[in-house]
Amino acid sequence: MKFDFKDKVVLVTGGTRGIGKAISMAFGEAKAKVVMLYYSNEIEAQKTLVEMRNMEHHSIRCDVSKPEEVRKMVKDVAIKYGQIDILVNNAGVYIPHEIDKISYNEWQYKWTKTIDINLNAPANICFCVANYMLLQGSGKIINITSRGAYRGEPNHPAYGAAKAGLNSLTQSLAKKLAPKIFVAGLAPGFVDTDMAFSYLHGDHGEEILAQSPLNRAARPEEIAKAVLFLSSDGIEYMTGSIVDMNGASYFH
Repeated sequence: MKFDFKDKVVLVTGGTRGIGKAISMAFGEAKAKVVMLYYSNEIEAQKTLVEMRNMEHHSIRCDVSKPEEVRKMVKDVAIKYGQIDILVNNAGVYIPHEIDKISYNEWQYKWTKTIDINLNAPANICFCVANYMLLQGSGKIINITSRGAYRGEPNHPAYGAAKAGLNSLTQSLAKKLAPKIFVAGLAPGFVDTDMAFSYLHGDHGEEILAQSPLNRAARPEEIAKAVLFLSSDGIEYMTGSIVDMNGASYFH
């Protein structure tokens, strides 16, 4: 399937590494103008811009856990481009915090940080972007959630809770914002990125890969293609969907 997003402005959070980079690159190849958010790795952000070879793309440093930074960032993007057609909420953290192995203070810190970045941040970005989309009369929001929202995350419980919350937020906004704004979620399992490297290539790597009958993790490019599909025209009746993308690993 060939996608064409010419003249569309796409905002991708966590857009210069891992899954986000693959999404940004795919939208760039499909002729969109891509705005990529990053938190701290400016070198990687600049490298991604160079790889995309188009001066219409832009990278912005933003701490998405800070509501005022989010508000300013969205306003700046809207002013610069005059529109925001597609939002991909991809930024996230995966911080271990086993309830039986850490102190109460550490539990509170890691729980709060995970919820702030994985749930509160996309909620705030959705608020700011959706209000611009309502003014322009159209838009698409794609939230990257996780298989962990369904299976539970015993060593990363805040992650599972945040992604389950993001699923619910996706469904709530789909009902509220229709028919002007399309909202959907994509829930991958393990994806072969730097964030998952220690899990996929560690002591239990083979066991994790064997959860899928494909005997591998997803490739970032596969996730990107699914995001572009959800962002395309002609599938409006899929609004509110949470698309599972985990290589049939549920059935293991």
